[in-house]
Order: sequence, then structure tokens, then C-alpha cells
Amino acid sequence: MEDYALILDYLPQGIPTDKSFRREPSAYAIGESEFKLFELVPKADAIIVIGDRVYIGKEPSLRDKIIHVKRRVGYEELTAAAQAELPFILQDIAKLQEARFIKFFNEAQAITTRFHMLELIPGLGKKTMWAILEERKKGTFASYDDLTKRVPALKHPMKLIAKRIEDELSDPSQKYHIFVSR
Repeated sequence: MEDYALILDYLPQGIPTDKSFRREPSAYAIGESEFKLFELVPKADAIIVIGDRVYIGKEPSLRDKIIHVKRRVGYEELTAAAQAELPFILQDIAKLQEARFIKFFNEAQAITTRFHMLELIPGLGKKTMWAILEERKKGTFASYDDLTKRVPALKHPMKLIAKRIEDELSDPSQKYHIFVSR
């Protein structure tokens, strides 16, 4: 269950393709824990900026900017602006939740005898995977900086995590989901 979401796009005049007589303001957002995509109905007096963290949980008294979640949406239903903003928002989430993703690098396991979870990260091949596994034997990784110092072949792990999450959201044919809930 998502309690907080980050705004990807805000449409104060409503969705342009909506043919109804009275269009209501709308916002697209991504949940910060399960990475679900939502269409939200903002309050009339709310000032919403792309990148804002808004409460969408069950407690109505905590909702200062959002009236309710209208529906879950797929990646293809997002506006072009929301799709363009998504990689940057995902990098922000990866930065804020560094401990969660470092835990992934510390605990990732083999999926099959020939395929490892680390190989699902874009740009991470067998050599880098083995380098991470060897360094992991010496001790757990403490941060992204520690990870990149100990595994020099791995550059910008935050961007790689964000790219994997985006791939899981945008490509319905992905067999394995390691970060995005279905």
C-alpha cells in the first residue's frame, strides 16, 4: 500500500483528451515504495509542483494537497511530460532510499543456476556481477560511494537502479520484477 507519491505531471485544466463538459484538475504520480503509477485528483486550492511528495494514504486528515486517488495507470497512459520526468524522479527516490537499494546489492541472489538478480540491472554484465559478489564476501556495502570505490567498473549505481525501475514500468514483457510491484 502506497502512502506517499511523487508528482510526475500536474494538469490544472484537466486531461486534454477528456471530452467531458467539466474537466477537473489532474496529476500523475509514482508511489515511492512500490512504484505504482497513479492519476490523482488534487484539491482546488493546492499548489502542486513536479517532484512534490504528497500523501495519498488512507488517512484523509493528512491529505493536504490530494483529494483522492482516481485510478492506477499504466506507463503508456502517462503524459509525455510525466514520462520525461520519470527518470529524474526515480533517481531522486534512489538517492533518498539509498539503504534500501544498497541492501539489494548486499543480498541479491541467483535466480537460476546461470542467471543472477544483479544481471537484471541495465549495464551490469557477468564481470561486474562477479566483482560485486567478490567484494560482498569481504564485507557488506555501506553506501553507493562504498560500492563504487570497491567495484570501480560500476559507475552511478543510482542511475542504474532508476533505469531498471523505469524498464519494469515501461515494458510489460519484463519477466522479472525486482523493484516494481505488479
